[in-house]
Amino acid sequence: MWEEKVSLETLYDFDYTLYRISFDPLLSVNIEKRWVKIPFVYGEERHIIHVHAVGTTEQPRFLVRSQNAERKEEILQYIYDLFQWYEDVTKVMEHFRGTNLDKLFNQYPGTPIVREFDLYFSLIKTIIHQQLNMKFAYVLSTRFVEAYGEKLDDVWFYPTAERVANIPVEELRELQFSGRKAEYVIDTSKMIAEGQINLEKLQQKSDEEIFSELINVRGIGRWTIENWLMFGLGRKDHFPKADIGIQNAVKTYLNMDRKPTMDELEDFSQGWEPYRSYSSLTLWRSIE
Repeated sequence: MWEEKVSLETLYDFDYTLYRISFDPLLSVNIEKRWVKIPFVYGEERHIIHVHAVGTTEQPRFLVRSQNAERKEEILQYIYDLFQWYEDVTKVMEHFRGTNLDKLFNQYPGTPIVREFDLYFSLIKTIIHQQLNMKFAYVLSTRFVEAYGEKLDDVWFYPTAERVANIPVEELRELQFSGRKAEYVIDTSKMIAEGQINLEKLQQKSDEEIFSELINVRGIGRWTIENWLMFGLGRKDHFPKADIGIQNAVKTYLNMDRKPTMDELEDFSQGWEPYRSYSSLTLWRSIE
């Protein structure tokens, strides 16, 4: 067992991170005690990482620990990337000073981008969740992982693309997947398993290049790509105007008697670049 103390020189609200993580019933998280256990796959190895917050939003401090000391460097690199501890969230706050979201950023300081734990499952989970209400979406993705993943020491490890590629459509239908959604999940997994889609290489490409590649995959539309860019890759400049939550948040914030139009949202978001993902998270947070 090893333990590393981490201190950040920026605002960072890890308690909000834990809150958003807790939406997913599969994840091992304790909001009161301020810790989360994270599955990490390195080659054929499986590791469980314990991240415990011991500081504040103004002075973020963490204890990171795991078992295998030989993988300490890789694990710390993964955790820094996952939680984006290298980003200066204080700089983001300063960017929004004097904008039309100034009040909201002052109300919710240090809101970070909250990423999913695994690139592959983040994409598959987004496909599973599309066009579903949140409650049933998590029911479906939980059934999926419980059926095909593996649980070690109370932490779920997600099924691999190779495993999912060989699932019969009928089995997912038994979990209450629609026929088309089952096909989307299996076919996308086949493309990943066979190397037609390389998520690690995609991670190195621009948002525009990722859009142009994934939009041609059956079952993956703009909403899915935008969510994967934000929550899978942690990209900083996305404002999903078609998202109902975003529309409701802006409606509430501006005290409107109706949802804003796409044109109004576009006008409202002027000047937020290159940090529109942070504005999206802060807007969602304002109505949660």
